[in-house]
Order: sequence, then structure tokens, then C-alpha cells
Amino acid sequence: MKVPIGRPSLRPYLPYQQRTATHLEGLIAHFLGTSSVLLSDGQTSVLSDGFVTRPGMLRVGMGKIAPDRALVRAAIERLGTGTLAAVVCAHSHYDHALDAPVWALETGAELVGSRSTANIGRGLGVAESSLRVVGDGDTATYGSFTLTFLDSVHSPGDHYPGTVERPLVPPARAGSWKTGTAYSVLVTHPHGRVLLQASANFRPGALRGHRADVIYLGVGMLGKQPAAFLHTYWDEVVVTTGARRVVLVHWDDFFLSLDRPLRPLPYLLDDLGTTMNRLLPLAHRDGVDVVLPVSWQPSAPLAGLT
Repeated sequence: MKVPIGRPSLRPYLPYQQRTATHLEGLIAHFLGTSSVLLSDGQTSVLSDGFVTRPGMLRVGMGKIAPDRALVRAAIERLGTGTLAAVVCAHSHYDHALDAPVWALETGAELVGSRSTANIGRGLGVAESSLRVVGDGDTATYGSFTLTFLDSVHSPGDHYPGTVERPLVPPARAGSWKTGTAYSVLVTHPHGRVLLQASANFRPGALRGHRADVIYLGVGMLGKQPAAFLHTYWDEVVVTTGARRVVLVHWDDFFLSLDRPLRPLPYLLDDLGTTMNRLLPLAHRDGVDVVLPVSWQPSAPLAGLT
């Protein structure tokens, strides 16, 4: 019997745990929990979300939240990323966009996303010149990275739908960080193609004609969905793009500090075990590597694929 406050063990999935990159060459990634991924080629770095404050469940549910600038600064120091080209928000919920403006302010990066994300940036004083609003099919180039933004859909059960219509000044209720536009972000680089698919959902046919070598595949809430939904999601995102490796994201308990090893969400919110039991046979069928990332450790997501 699964106790709602209990959670799956990661022990059965240790064979899928990410290997640490020993040679920091090519395209290097650092996973920061949830769907936050730093990609760097040694010359240019781009970050998705950058959510490191991770307020606890009680504060999220009952109080007001704000970014912790000291935690962002500590993450910048730990990663050695004094300058970033861009911080990209997959959508504008607090677990994606709470800290993103602080990264932009601290590193000089552009803050990229929807109009909602721009209003979150304005609330923290990000200059207009550092805000980039993107629409479906828009591209942005930073060094050797080209990012293509494709409209997508938030995972089922969106608790905070809508848009952020005016500058959002924290502290504020978690629900103030409304969804805005959700994106699939295709990152093209001479070393390969990486798809950032933060939300476990899809817009039918949206990825047709687009190719990816690796997908950072959001699996949050899939354990609560029918098996048929996961199968269709896999086909629409992984099979359609021809990806040969998926790195699973948005499975960890983002109410817990990043100072601790990542743990799955409790059964009350999701069931990673059910997700893995359904996903792994599909990966085996299609010859796709599955990787469970480790926070902070450098990895080479494209290694062995070219």
C-alpha cells in the first residue's frame, strides 16, 4: 500500500543514474533540479529556469514567496557562471520563473520567455533591454546556440492558469506566477540538438519536422495520468523527434533544498515508480537511452551519440 506522504525509492533506477562528465569538452550540462538545466560549450552558457530557491510546501501553500538572491549567487559561484547569455523560462509558474530574473540581474543574461515572464522580470527590476518576449517559431541566437521556441501545453492539472498582466513584485502568493505561454525549446548547436521539454504534455503535431538528439523530458505528474497518455506523449515528443537519449526532469520534490540529494515527489503528488514502469519499456522498444540526472554534477548529454 502506498502511503500518500511516502515516496518511491530511487534504488531500482540507479542503473539509469547520470554519469559525471570527466572531460569538460563539447556540450556540458548541469541539472539543478525540477527542469533547470545549464548548457555550456565553454564559450557561451544558457540556462533554463534556474529555480534554486525552492520554498517549502507550507510556505507555498499558505504564505508568500520570493526569490532568495543569496541562493542564486551561491549557485552562480558553485557553477562558475559569472556570465550567462540567456535565462529561458519554459513557462511562468514559480518553479520555473521565480529566480530567473535574479540570474539575469546577476549575470547580465537576457530573460527570455512569454509576456508573463517579462512582467515577472519587470517586477524585480530587469531592464527592458534585457527582456525578450518570444512567440511560436521564434528563434534567438547566443554564440553557437540557436534556440527555437515552439508553443506547447502545461502538464495536466495546471493549478495556476492564466497570464501575469502587470509587473509582479514579490513576495506574493505562489498563484501569482501564472502559466503564461508554455514552450518546447529546441537548442541547436554544432555539437548536436537538445530539446528542453519541461512540461509533460504536448500539442499534437507541434514537433513534426523537428529533430533532436537528446530530450530533457518532463515527467512530472505522469504517474497520475492514464497509461495511454504517457504512450502518446512519448510518441509525440520522443519518437517524432528521433531522439536517442532522454534525460528525465521535473520528477524531484522541488519543496526540498538543493543542498540535499534529489528525492521523488511524494505519492500524494505523483508516482515516479508508475511513470518508470510505463516509460522504460517504450525506451527499450525504440532503442532510447534513459538517464536520471544528478543535481550539480557536470554531464555530457550528447556523449556517445555522434
